[in-house]
Amino acid sequence: YCTRHDGSIRKSSTERRGSIMNKALKELLGKEMDDLKNACDSLEYSYDRCCSLTIRAGLDYETMERFEALTARFARLSDIMIQKVFRTLDTLDLEDRGTVRDRINRAEKRGVIESTDDFVEIRMVRNEIAHEYKSETILEIFERVLTLTPSLMKAVEGIETYSTKYLE
Repeated sequence: YCTRHDGSIRKSSTERRGSIMNKALKELLGKEMDDLKNACDSLEYSYDRCCSLTIRAGLDYETMERFEALTARFARLSDIMIQKVFRTLDTLDLEDRGTVRDRINRAEKRGVIESTDDFVEIRMVRNEIAHEYKSETILEIFERVLTLTPSLMKAVEGIETYSTKYLE
């Protein structure tokens, strides 16, 4: 703070810039939280449609389409969470950027996620979704996505709770 000649106090230009930057980051977090909730709702819809289906070789086109929608929505939610929201929280918490693994570890320390192991696997599955085209492997991916989706969706709740300190 700077004291003016009339005795009043004003923020320094560095503090004003920090305040403006912090406001912009909070607005960004708000937008990312909206994206996160929308992606979670879409994933939940696909998850509910796929839970009762049997994964086996020779799936019909309609079933394949349901599972492909599920995997795409799973990948989207994990990207928004890990690549956007976790990064923004790190910046707001004054953490170094680091690797994807660092962001996941910090998310667990914050109590946002329950297990780094689950999220490392979520990230690995997301990468496999983006790069895998073999039909026998895709069935394994469908199974893993069904198993990991509840952890991914539950993390949205943890993020919402943690983010309230910045969004209120």
